[in-house]
Amino acid sequence: MDSASIQFVLFGLVAAAVSGFSRSSLWRSTVLMSASVIFLAILAHNPFVLVPLFGFLVLGYIALALLQSGVSKFRVYGIVAVLLTYIWLKKYSFLPEGIFLHFSYFALGLSYIFFRVLHLLIEAGEPGQPRIGPAAYLLYTINFTTFVSGPIQRYDEFAADQFAADPIALGPRVIGLQLERVIRGFFKVNVLALLLNNAQQDALAQLTQPLSPSLKLFAAFRLAVVYPFFLYANFSGYIDIVIALARLMRVRLPENFDRPFSAASFLDFWNRWHITLSAWLKNYVYNPLLLVLMRRIDSLALQPLLGVFCFFVTFFLIGVWHGRTSEFLMYGLILGGGISINKLWQLRLSARLGRKGYKALAANIIYVSFARGLTFTWFALSLFWLWARWAQIGRIYSALGTLRWVAVWLAIWLSATVALALWEQARSALLSIKTSEGPVLLSRYARVVYATALCYASIAIALLLNHAAPDIVYKAF
Repeated sequence: MDSASIQFVLFGLVAAAVSGFSRSSLWRSTVLMSASVIFLAILAHNPFVLVPLFGFLVLGYIALALLQSGVSKFRVYGIVAVLLTYIWLKKYSFLPEGIFLHFSYFALGLSYIFFRVLHLLIEAGEPGQPRIGPAAYLLYTINFTTFVSGPIQRYDEFAADQFAADPIALGPRVIGLQLERVIRGFFKVNVLALLLNNAQQDALAQLTQPLSPSLKLFAAFRLAVVYPFFLYANFSGYIDIVIALARLMRVRLPENFDRPFSAASFLDFWNRWHITLSAWLKNYVYNPLLLVLMRRIDSLALQPLLGVFCFFVTFFLIGVWHGRTSEFLMYGLILGGGISINKLWQLRLSARLGRKGYKALAANIIYVSFARGLTFTWFALSLFWLWARWAQIGRIYSALGTLRWVAVWLAIWLSATVALALWEQARSALLSIKTSEGPVLLSRYARVVYATALCYASIAIALLLNHAAPDIVYKAF
């Protein structure tokens, strides 16, 4: 059962329907636990391969139980133990090969379980934190709607919905909106992502063929431009599906995307892309690190630079989290470098123009358009180290050479500047068409037509192409 396949959607809808038989929190929790265990069993096939994952969960709960019992001095040891075990199970390449487990085991979802367990250990024992029993712990950590690729939900938000004596409402309108979202997500993953992936693979093949320089330049342009949109369709489509399924089970998952390609800075982009990952690292890496540094370094002149440094560390860790090889170290360096340069640029402009001057510049449509195009371009550049290995990147680079690649990136910047600006204008114009109930495109009738069209398109294209959609990219992390 693939992460966003029709089988997964049907499985989630059946679980939601059974969960709806009773409003009792015990019943809903029993259904969610049963569905999560069944889902895990289907994915793993062999229960033996789940032993390391189960051991990781047990380690996390032992640490949590000790903290809840008042052994607060164990917090650091527990966090370090969980962190080192995670690195060991993920087989990071800087560790010696001989210490790893030399049999096949199930590690899918481990990265997201890791974030949830660390969150519990960091927050455990704080004022107002409830005591978490083993059943609630398992329900939170292996919840099938967030198991594979998030989003990363806080425990208090999960518990407020899942264990509520009076669960959140689930009327016909809510059900209709969630079904529409499932269809939209399914279309993104199984149609848009499939077509975009095919376009990328075609561009990659052309780049390595003996073609004319102009054709190779166009292939390089497509190779760089297509992948960000593929990744967005692939990941956000999956998130649409699981958020909708969870809502049908009366749990509200946090949003993970907010129109990221509308961002006019790299900082703003990461407030819109994989929001729950960015928020987790902001809460548990950026803020504590900045606080420690500001306590140790009291120079007012250096404090803005401390923020820049903390941004770099945080986003470098985002890159490292994505994978265990040197490509992901480079990915982290590019992310951290982009964020740091962006922040330094903002500080420089604020100092030079003043707060009012910088605010006026940031509202200028031409400046915003070029900044939005540059943000997209930097993100597209960084993604090469997400999907390719050094040898492949070397072949891609050598296919054109330095000067032609510079021309490609300049062309991407200008094209993204114009295309994204036109998209923003078109979107605003369409949403400005309103009735007394609001924008026409967001009306109930428009949504029904839209969802029906996407449903038929998904079926038709799936039958026509007869090709499985690419797996969820973030499933690998």
